Amino acid sequence: MNDTHPSQEEQLSKVKAQLKELLISQLALEDITPEEIKDDEPIFGEGLGLDSLDAVEIVVLLQRNFGVTMKETEKGNEIFRSINTLAAFIVENSSKQTGLPGETTAPADKMP
Repeated sequence: MNDTHPSQEEQLSKVKAQLKELLISQLALEDITPEEIKDDEPIFGEGLGLDSLDAVEIVVLLQRNFGVTMKETEKGNEIFRSINTLAAFIVENSSKQTGLPGETTAPADKMP
């Protein structure tokens, strides 16, 4: 009966599910279901087969749906590796949608 914030593991699970749904709908991945996307599967190349144009759309998707902005483009390859790495980045950098307890972020979600 504890109505405290969900654990980080619960948040990761929720974000992974949301990411899969959003990727399918926003990137028009018609021949795949969320259940078919493996959490550790590469998003680009041999995994889901996404390309650099899709990466731009994912950046916008992260901003709109999670309030997360990509500021360090050199870390992009690491962050965009898989659903696991994207979800971890979102949970670590967003208190807007995930509502993590104790998460503090600079007021960057309103920056131009």
